[in-house]
Amino acid sequence: MPKFSLCSDEMTWFQGQGRWQAAGTTPTAGSIIFFDWDNDGKSDHVGIVEKCEDGRAYTVEGNSSDAVRQRDYDINYSCIMGYGVVTG
Repeated sequence: MPKFSLCSDEMTWFQGQGRWQAAGTTPTAGSIIFFDWDNDGKSDHVGIVEKCEDGRAYTVEGNSSDAVRQRDYDINYSCIMGYGVVTG
């Protein structure tokens, strides 16, 4: 996986490689989760999925309230755009 500075470039790369997983599906540990906080169709933020249990994705995210934080989200959360699958 190449390095990226723009979330949209990273998302496009995963999609072009056939390594994109749609929102609402159950992500695997290690996947990159993409968010669209303002619902404009552009990815604003990414994190790493630690695990997924009982319909919740548990993540580690940098630059989350100016810190690295663990978070969790319902997999049907409207701000999740999808997942980049790192491992095959």
